[in-house]
Amino acid sequence: MTRYIRPILLVEDSLADAELAMDALKDAKLINPIVHLEDGVDCLDFLYGRGTFAGREPVEPAVVLLDIKMPRLSGLDVLTQMRSDERLRQVPVVILSSSREESDVARSWDLGVNAYVIKPVDVDQFFEAVRTLGQFWAVLNQRPDKD
Repeated sequence: MTRYIRPILLVEDSLADAELAMDALKDAKLINPIVHLEDGVDCLDFLYGRGTFAGREPVEPAVVLLDIKMPRLSGLDVLTQMRSDERLRQVPVVILSSSREESDVARSWDLGVNAYVIKPVDVDQFFEAVRTLGQFWAVLNQRPDKD
């Protein structure tokens, strides 16, 4: 049986932050493909194989790196949907946001986020934080295979 390498899903509307995050993930030398989407609607369409991604098999990524404040559908709305779905409930979700608002942090934990990382303003720190996240969630924290 061929082992499927699950993608890392990066959901980020800031192209500058997304490019930096993708560079950091590539620098971590992960074999997981990286899928970048710019908003919550596209994220759910990708996960469920609908909309623009109709005809594709639904995907369970290794980890979802999720911004909170995005157009069309927020990261917290995406997280709510994922945690209410039996198939996606166990997919690790890391909020990667510039929001330090206590309500965003508290709601993220209440909804079942696996980690909440505030994007460092410093580019080098941001790069290192994303590289470390990718290594942990995609390599070290493997979910057991389903039988």
